[in-house]
Amino acid sequence: MDFLELAKARCTTRGFTDQGILKNDLERILSVGHVAPTACNQQPQRIIVVQTPDHLCKVQKAYKTFGSRCVLIVCRDTRNELIRPFDQKCSGDLDIGIICDHMMLAARELNIGSVMVGLFDPNIIRKEFNIPEYIVPTALLILGYPEKGFLSPERHTADRKPLSDTIMYEKYVDCTNPQM
Repeated sequence: MDFLELAKARCTTRGFTDQGILKNDLERILSVGHVAPTACNQQPQRIIVVQTPDHLCKVQKAYKTFGSRCVLIVCRDTRNELIRPFDQKCSGDLDIGIICDHMMLAARELNIGSVMVGLFDPNIIRKEFNIPEYIVPTALLILGYPEKGFLSPERHTADRKPLSDTIMYEKYVDCTNPQM
């Protein structure tokens, strides 16, 4: 499938079968994340693969796993971050987003569903997985086979704002206030 078709086919999955992910498929997903670009190639990602029932229960203390048998705890190492000097914005969260996006697309190509979660309690994850202070739990990437299948790739026609509301050329235009 071409890239636009793949991007349209990727959707958030909340509800997974109890089927585990094949080792080769998981390795492919992780390999695609490994080649994702990061600012100045700093590669801040540190990924904990969680698959055993005992460890999945630990993740569930911080956020629900929707029945998944595989959760990636995607962390960033703060020891060598690229900091934008103008406003002190750290590139780490952007890097983690790019890495997770690559892995979600790789998963979908393999007919594996995913949901990236940022709304979890990082302190619970830190404690349960003995994560040092300089490593920041940034996202949970929950993977598995969708219980109810994938959403239609054509949903974007109705679910997305028109491009004219989100794309501007040469200057900022507030679509809610055209006089601006």
